[in-house]
Amino acid sequence: MSDHKYNYLFGPVPSRRLGISLGVDLIPHKTCSLNCVYCECGRTTNLTIERREYFPGETILTELQTFLEPKPTLDFITFSGSGEPALHSDIGRIANFLKTHFPDYKIALLTNGTLFYQPGLIEEVKSIDLILPSLDAVSDRVFKKINRPFRELKNDKIIEGLAQLRRSFKGQLWLEVFIVPGLNDTDEEIAKLKDAVHRINPDRVQLNTLDRPGTVAWVKPATRVSLERIAQKLDHHTEIIATFRQRTQISSYQTDIESNILQTIKRRPCTVNDLSTTFGLHPNEINKYIEALLSRNVIRADVLERGTFFRTIQ
Repeated sequence: MSDHKYNYLFGPVPSRRLGISLGVDLIPHKTCSLNCVYCECGRTTNLTIERREYFPGETILTELQTFLEPKPTLDFITFSGSGEPALHSDIGRIANFLKTHFPDYKIALLTNGTLFYQPGLIEEVKSIDLILPSLDAVSDRVFKKINRPFRELKNDKIIEGLAQLRRSFKGQLWLEVFIVPGLNDTDEEIAKLKDAVHRINPDRVQLNTLDRPGTVAWVKPATRVSLERIAQKLDHHTEIIATFRQRTQISSYQTDIESNILQTIKRRPCTVNDLSTTFGLHPNEINKYIEALLSRNVIRADVLERGTFFRTIQ
């Protein structure tokens, strides 16, 4: 990345699923239609389903033009960040700009999958190569417990929106299911998820679970044995993506950034936002290095009222 200051781009970051990914952050921090208990970005502060131009589309296009003109090596340009990118009303225009001016790059959308029932959104995302929506629960009780949705969101509408997306969308659709033990890993909930998965018919189902503290302290990771059992029950091109691939093996992983983060944490416990401010990196980028340090038991996380603080293990 050049010395140019970018407000809406971050990375490239080492992504477990997408390789070298340039992030495009379309939404202010924690503006989302859900307030998921496992979210590594923290609690949602603006819970909404209103689609509008949260950040200026023209400025985002200018930043993309500047960054991509030197033709950097990327596996994906990814709409992601610390909010729900599909809330931005210009997402279709930005995707079409990329396909017109930089057609060699593939585009991905990381989304919670809740908004495709809204008129026009499916048409807006048709030029994207890969959409990765989430679906964690089918029953209303479990949906509200895990995802804590905006009050007007109903899971039957969400699932129908995803099914409509699959019927119209020509690209790849990878459906992520985040397993929270004791809630969506019961036989009853898995059976409902299986029905929904077959109705949506994604190209892949990807099982994930906690690999670092989420928004609430009671959420624990599922075991590998449990994930394998669920994958077998879902029986639809299902793979386990949780914590089982070393992020440090991805070529865009920078050991000097990891070292600097570790040295800072050694001096005093820090939150992701502390580290983001210190290093001038997007919180999503900081999270990649935090996950790698946690996986090697170099640091630990303490969930406090003021946030999640990371400290070295003596």
